[in-house]
Amino acid sequence: MSDEEHHFESKADAGASKTYPQQAGTIRKNGHIVIKNRPCKVVEVSTSKTGKHGHAKCHFVAIDIFTAKKLEDIVPSSHNCDVPHVNRTDYQLIDISEDGFVSLLTDSGDTKDDLRLPTDESLLKQIKDGFAEGKDLVVSVMSAMGEEQICALKDIGPK
Repeated sequence: MSDEEHHFESKADAGASKTYPQQAGTIRKNGHIVIKNRPCKVVEVSTSKTGKHGHAKCHFVAIDIFTAKKLEDIVPSSHNCDVPHVNRTDYQLIDISEDGFVSLLTDSGDTKDDLRLPTDESLLKQIKDGFAEGKDLVVSVMSAMGEEQICALKDIGPK
C-alpha cells in the first residue's frame, strides 16, 4: 500500500447520468427530449405510419429550454431517445453583482453565486426592478444536462 492519500472530488449528482432513455413513441407533447445535445421541451409530435417495410416515425418539434431555439428531429418510434433530467429549484435572491451574477440563498442556508442573470429581457427587468424596490424575490432555477438558468420569478412580499 502506498502512503499517499487519495483525494476525490465530490460531485453533487453522484455520477448520475444527465439523460435517460425513453422509447420515441411514448414521448408526448410538453415532455422533454434531447435534440442535437440540447435539452428541449416538446411542442409538437406527429407519427407517420409504416411503409410496406420499415418503422413508424415520430417527428418532434421542440424548443430548447435554455435558448428558446426551435429544433426538429425524426426518430423511428421503436427506437430510444435521450430524455434529460430537468429539475426546477426555488432560491431566494440575496444580491445582484455588477458583473451580472446573482447571489442566491439555498434551502440549507448556503449561498449559490455561480448563476448569471437571465438573458430574457422582461424577466431581467422584473428581477432588477423588484430587487431595487427591496422586495423579497424567489427565483426558479431550471437545471438540465449540467446547465442552469433562472426561468421564473416570484414576489413573496416586502422585506
